[in-house]
Amino acid sequence: MPSYAMKSIALTNTIIIRFDMNSYLEEAEKHCRAYKRMGAHCLTIKGVQGVRFSVWAPNAASVYVVGDFNHWESQHHSMERQGNSGIWDFFIPGLKPGDLYKFEIKGLNGSAFQKADPYAFASEMRPQTASMIWDFEKYLWNDLSWMETRRETNWLENPISIYEVHLGSWRRKPEANNDWLTYRELAKELIPYIKEMGFTHIELLPLTEYPLDESWGYQTIGYFSPTSRFGNPDDLKLFIDQCHQNYIGVILDWVPAHFPKDDHGLARFDGTYLYEHADPRKGEHVDWGTLIFNYGRDEARNFLLSNAMYWADIYHIDGIRVDAVASMLYLDYSREENKWLPNPLGGRENLEAIDFLKKFNESIHREYPGFLTFAEESTAWPMVSRPTSLGGLGFDFKWNMGWMHDTLQYFSKEPIHRKYHHNDITFSLMYAFTENFTLPFSHDEVVHGKGSLLRKMPGDLWQQHAHLRLLYAYMYAHPGKKLLFMGDEFGQLDEWNCYEDLDWHLLQWEAHEKLSYFTKDLNRIYTQTPCLYEIDFSPKGFEWIDLHNAEQSIISFFRKRHDPKDRIVCIFNFTSTPRENYRVGVPLHGSYAEVLNSDSELYGGSNIGNQGNVDSVPLRWQNYDYSLCLTLPPLGALYLRLELNG
Repeated sequence: MPSYAMKSIALTNTIIIRFDMNSYLEEAEKHCRAYKRMGAHCLTIKGVQGVRFSVWAPNAASVYVVGDFNHWESQHHSMERQGNSGIWDFFIPGLKPGDLYKFEIKGLNGSAFQKADPYAFASEMRPQTASMIWDFEKYLWNDLSWMETRRETNWLENPISIYEVHLGSWRRKPEANNDWLTYRELAKELIPYIKEMGFTHIELLPLTEYPLDESWGYQTIGYFSPTSRFGNPDDLKLFIDQCHQNYIGVILDWVPAHFPKDDHGLARFDGTYLYEHADPRKGEHVDWGTLIFNYGRDEARNFLLSNAMYWADIYHIDGIRVDAVASMLYLDYSREENKWLPNPLGGRENLEAIDFLKKFNESIHREYPGFLTFAEESTAWPMVSRPTSLGGLGFDFKWNMGWMHDTLQYFSKEPIHRKYHHNDITFSLMYAFTENFTLPFSHDEVVHGKGSLLRKMPGDLWQQHAHLRLLYAYMYAHPGKKLLFMGDEFGQLDEWNCYEDLDWHLLQWEAHEKLSYFTKDLNRIYTQTPCLYEIDFSPKGFEWIDLHNAEQSIISFFRKRHDPKDRIVCIFNFTSTPRENYRVGVPLHGSYAEVLNSDSELYGGSNIGNQGNVDSVPLRWQNYDYSLCLTLPPLGALYLRLELNG
């Protein structure tokens, strides 16, 4: 934190603070730590305890602090403008965490309106809209071991299996009017569940405070406020702390692409277009009814950069998934012709947003080694997950939306027709190593009439479960890190509804219980088998055996490590017909253990397979010196591994 040159002047119920604004601005820009200066901070000045308020409102005629402590009347606490910075300051003695406040701003045109604090560290529960004083420095963390391990881990070469969660609908309390679980209750119930299921990370849909439940958090008002729906900020810290003590990483969905127009939020904050653009051709997402940040404005950009740092610093978040990156990159995103403004070079690329994303990745990786960034980017924009020094955007990972789309499209076909769509299941390997991909089956695939993953699968209920096991086995063998949305792991029947908890009652039925066990086993095999994750982003970790068997809808490939002997044979039968005496070529002679059979009766399958292992024979096949003669289960996946002696 910069050392400010401050002096205080005692007034009635007031201490005016003056500081070196140039020093502050330089420090904020350099380290993106504006939250250490802006907002409402509990502190003691000359023996007087109270709260210092700071807000950026450069075009305001006057700014007041109003709250429950002054009956929401503006005449009591008038803030002081700090030079030409546009920042207003005020210290009020006697205030404490939990007190509510807003800023009342009078514009140059004489209009007056109240705004929540953009840097508020806590907020009221909707539908109320006030900011809340909170001391974010009080919590004592107990996650040093995890944080040190995270710092030293090369995550590109380690297993990442993400459980995506909407905290408000994972599980609810029917005995308490179907209310949400609190952060503390989630720590007791959700963390043991994730650990038992074998996921390495949890990804939380946005927790930054938001007024509209139906937005799931993607229309943020309080960027620095964890939503009060589930408890206070320290409760969230405890949840994250306990995740770390159980060696579970925490990823937060983050929305720097747009913000809502609610009167108490960022929109026209001081009566002018401050955080957003004035021209709607550049400043508004008409489809979403939201506004776009002005990434070319230093203060708006630093607000977002500081926000990312805040979650890493104050909440020990391990990663950020940036929502809607494509909408940031393209000026004509979802716009009709002549409804957008080109960049100064005449192109459609948003040069200011590109620069912002690069600086975001550079800054957070520099300050927090081991921190992960994920881009939800659905276009062919090049080098999203490549270093900025090489011309990339600097993300660690990019969501592979093309793989997701093609795979679900393929699985939606009746097995008898899949031979005509074989390219849908093989095409992703044409570009699998152009980016560091995460393979997502996210919340977006189970809402808005799309149905649950299980219901996307063709056939009767047994076939649907077999399809889902096959889908997951294919996903976990395919190069790339993994992500499943909550409920997918046990075969949620209904489409996701943010107002209801998951269909936990389904686990009383054997098919769903065994699917849950399969997902758990798949995570165990994945995290214990370096072949499946160590070389995810290079062709050296993958090798086709046969990608051309469209007639039988079968594919086979190796996942490999640098040791040529250490490899997994992965075979997928996408039809409901068992295949006996199916021959697969292998380069090494020996006994191959059946590491996974998705058709095992343990998982609810028909138990067709190879009785645990099969020996290779010296019959050249598919350009390999040896081969395996296998029985392929219907709608089934096999992983086989050469048993090494010494």
